[in-house]
Amino acid sequence: MPTPAVSTRPPRRTLALALAFCALALGAATGCAGADPGAAGPSAHAAPALPDRVEPLSPAPVPALPATVPSADGRTVTVASADRIVPLSGSLNELVQTLGLGPQVVARDITATFEQAARLPVVTRGHEVSAESVLSLRPTLVLAETASGPAEALAQIRDAGVPLLVVAPARSLDDVPRRIDTVAGALGVKEAGTRLKERTDGRIAAARTGIPASAAAGRKPRVAFLYLRGTASVYLMGGSESGAAPLLEAAGAVDTGKESGLGKDFTPITSEALAAAAPDAILVMSKGLESVGGTEGLVKIPGVAQTPAGMDRRVIAVDDGVLLSYGPRTDQVLSSLITQLYGKAA
Repeated sequence: MPTPAVSTRPPRRTLALALAFCALALGAATGCAGADPGAAGPSAHAAPALPDRVEPLSPAPVPALPATVPSADGRTVTVASADRIVPLSGSLNELVQTLGLGPQVVARDITATFEQAARLPVVTRGHEVSAESVLSLRPTLVLAETASGPAEALAQIRDAGVPLLVVAPARSLDDVPRRIDTVAGALGVKEAGTRLKERTDGRIAAARTGIPASAAAGRKPRVAFLYLRGTASVYLMGGSESGAAPLLEAAGAVDTGKESGLGKDFTPITSEALAAAAPDAILVMSKGLESVGGTEGLVKIPGVAQTPAGMDRRVIAVDDGVLLSYGPRTDQVLSSLITQLYGKAA
């Protein structure tokens, strides 16, 4: 699970730190009843918060090691043991746990808040890795993201003789199988990886059956993805590189930031940009929505109240830890989006 990656937009490390900070706060998804789902604009319907737990494969696989695999940083890594695994992001932790190797995971990133990982010691906060904390746990494998750092910490882990595999991020649904293959191959559980890919693909396809015929026929709801951190006065609109567009498109919607030609990942919100986007609904992370005081606080951000979404209070909120993770729980994200957009259970 990449962590929600997140340049007038802050650098990925800065956004990851903000996400990590807000992961400590309690929040709930918020949605409001709206118009008829058959109308040109979507209805926003309250959806229950996604269950903050993963579903491991059963039976759990037995690693066949050693395995030699390519790392996203251009190195080749040989893994001799999966007895003590340290994933340096919430999404990688989720992936290892879902593959059925949760008992071998000995640490977590602060964003790994799901049930199976919540009690593990924290060794990285928003991609700021503590090499000393990692090495104190005697890991036999460390899994890192391309954004993990600082580089000195990763070098210190490698210099201690610990295999460290860098995994390329997932930015769309098409990247999910590749990420599963990479982690499953490093852990020596390729067959489990195949099972997880099949399960994930099937569940994503099932979730998409909840898209109504009107959207499939071209009457697509228009959705703006906003990144909010009210405590830090951070208010950003997602563009084509935010990671939300593939999810919205898979849910039968249009990402207005991408459509408006915002080529960056995130851009500061302006009244002019919101007016041009004219979203029918606004997508936010649930803790981001809480940080601005809920829906009523959101519409006080300049320009929001003047959009169709703001006027109708059509807000779609999805839990921070899974919205942009593109992993084994992406089907749940799609189901939540579809439920809130159209008022149907996926």
